[in-house]
Amino acid sequence: MKNITVSVQEDLYHRARVRAAEKRTSLSALVRDFLTHLVEEEPEFDRLRREQDKVLARIRKAHRRFSAGQRLSREQVHDRASVR
Repeated sequence: MKNITVSVQEDLYHRARVRAAEKRTSLSALVRDFLTHLVEEEPEFDRLRREQDKVLARIRKAHRRFSAGQRLSREQVHDRASVR
């Protein structure tokens, strides 16, 4: 295990120590847990890419079920009850 040195303002240090005590853990454990979560969480770009892939898959699936013969008539398009 590697040790790291972090410089923080004194007020932040004391508040973090209090928070660690409230959680019945050490400040080192809090920092370690934070860093672990930071590197394990899915990057925003990857999360957005995954969401985009889901949406595109739904669009492709809907597109395969569509045919020109299934188009709504003008009356159906403007009748809110039939759009549901």
